[in-house]
Amino acid sequence: MTRPETDRTEPERGANAPAENDTVAGAGRAPRRDARLDNAKFLLIGLVVVGHAIEPLRDVGAVSALYYWIYFFHMPAFILISGYLSRSFDGSSNRVEKLVLTVAVPYLIFWTIHQSIYTVERGGLPDSLSVLKPTWTLWFLIALFLWRLSVPVWKRLRWPVLVAVLISLFAATTSLSDTLSLGRVVSFLPFFVLGLSLRREHFALLDALWVRLTSLVVLGATAALAVPISDRLSRDWLFWRDSLTDRDIDPLLPSIGIRLAFMGLALAMTIAFLALTPKRRTWFTALGAYTLYIYLGHSVVLILFKASPWYDVMNNPIGAVLTVLVAAGLTLALCAPWVRAGMRWAVEPRLTWFLKQDDRGADADEAASGPGEKDEKRNERTSGV
Repeated sequence: MTRPETDRTEPERGANAPAENDTVAGAGRAPRRDARLDNAKFLLIGLVVVGHAIEPLRDVGAVSALYYWIYFFHMPAFILISGYLSRSFDGSSNRVEKLVLTVAVPYLIFWTIHQSIYTVERGGLPDSLSVLKPTWTLWFLIALFLWRLSVPVWKRLRWPVLVAVLISLFAATTSLSDTLSLGRVVSFLPFFVLGLSLRREHFALLDALWVRLTSLVVLGATAALAVPISDRLSRDWLFWRDSLTDRDIDPLLPSIGIRLAFMGLALAMTIAFLALTPKRRTWFTALGAYTLYIYLGHSVVLILFKASPWYDVMNNPIGAVLTVLVAAGLTLALCAPWVRAGMRWAVEPRLTWFLKQDDRGADADEAASGPGEKDEKRNERTSGV
């Protein structure tokens, strides 16, 4: 999902070398997609759907442990990839315009859809209709919008990851409202900034045999760890949503220590996950380009499921297994061409008619760019991403 799932790695403005995932063999050639990232995005979005689907069944058997294991790392991993694929954002008018059209507008459309379903379900309007308070899964689009706008600032800092960690830790010691999902914006910030700081050579380190073997141990050990933790630790620590002042323990110690431990756990699992993700094309590699369709589409389907008798009927071990299978099927179905065609108006709206045309400014901007940069901007405008 960069736009959550911006699927092209773009050259960094001001950099002498092309971006790591590009193959620049001639003018006009589109950047090559990175198979590892596409594979990772599809697998992670599958975990997102499964995690949301099994949430109402956490009291059934091992579902709670699976839920905790997924939530240990799936969003930090997705956010790290989002940061890596946001490196070329330079704050220019064209980039901001694209950010509005590809993130803010879909947010408003699906916020309206969510609120419409809730209104019918409750039989009346909710207490608040502020678009600044995202519904359920839409917090990620708000966060991505704000993180992307801040990219030029992080690029200027000497130690951006350290600064982001300090902001994340100490901002969480004050009361944060749910407006703009500020709690999650600052809590997950270090993973986005770390993604911005990564380069191709860092991903190459994941291919070492010892790293892969260690990764198997890490994911296995954390799966075992999820069993006792799911019985003893509040889910609030998994959501990275609320201020540390909202807990029953001191917001400085041990709260900051626990938050740091969860950061370290998420980072270790993210590295392990990426190390074990295939770096060659697989049957699902191409589906990694459609994670925003899955992310936005599954939320509507599951809201309807939760309003139906489904979870009352499936509140048993067999029902939990069936729910996981349904979640996997939903993930694949939302990638189908006919489904994407039906959702395109909402996920990739074409609202350029709403904006003023500034051909003179665009021409001047393109004239000031080098040949490679012209090609990249042309690819952006025509890629549909």
